[in-house]
Amino acid sequence: MSDDNKELIPQETPKKTPRRLAREVAMQGLYQWRMSGNSLPLIEDHLEQESEEWARADKPLALVLLRGAAANADALETEVAGCIDRPLTEVSPIERAILLLGAYELAHRIETPYRVVINEAIELAKSFGGTDGHRYINGVLDKLAPKLRAAEVEHAAKQRNR
Repeated sequence: MSDDNKELIPQETPKKTPRRLAREVAMQGLYQWRMSGNSLPLIEDHLEQESEEWARADKPLALVLLRGAAANADALETEVAGCIDRPLTEVSPIERAILLLGAYELAHRIETPYRVVINEAIELAKSFGGTDGHRYINGVLDKLAPKLRAAEVEHAAKQRNR
């Protein structure tokens, strides 16, 4: 087949991993939790019934992320507030949910490398956030990572400077 015909063949979009889908579900749950004020069990039931991602998501991870971020929301949002340029209440609800999720993973899921946490948050913002939301998410989590993962960030910087 010639190179001219390659563009006529639709490109398959890469499938999202169960872990990425878990983050999507958790972010959607955090958004619902903040916007509706409903209880987490009610939101979890709703996600299980209505979310297309639920069936393929890493469900245990989704629940850990959702429950952990919600349980630690006040402390995590205090950390985030120190890294942003406006009151947290002025951040869009979707981006606020993504920041809460990213902050939770940085603080409590140290088995996940901080760069993975940031990249996953950026991908969520590209899919669900505003036009330049991914840039904002990247900037905030880049400031937050050295506070919550100082040794890991320092080690990565040393590795890059070799």
